[in-house]
Amino acid sequence: MSDAKNREELPPPGSPPELPTLDFSTFVLSIIGSAYVHLGDAPSPDGREEQNLILAHQDIDLLSLLQEKTKGNLSGDEERLLEQALYDLRMRYLEVSKRS
Repeated sequence: MSDAKNREELPPPGSPPELPTLDFSTFVLSIIGSAYVHLGDAPSPDGREEQNLILAHQDIDLLSLLQEKTKGNLSGDEERLLEQALYDLRMRYLEVSKRS
């Protein structure tokens, strides 16, 4: 019986890998990653490095909107993550846009 139980716990063959738990911080981190791709500081999922300041600005605006709309509803860690990300990305955006 334990053999059957072990088989039930395994994912079916060909199933996608297990994804990380989706929470607010993971969501914010995904937008941060997208912003760094658009700033040209990280490769895109297809491995290309390209800069798109319009999309980088949109990512920053999206994080700012999240900060505004979630004010008072986040944990201390979530607030700090969002605050620090916005500061870092805004400073990096200014650096990159001055060179362009």
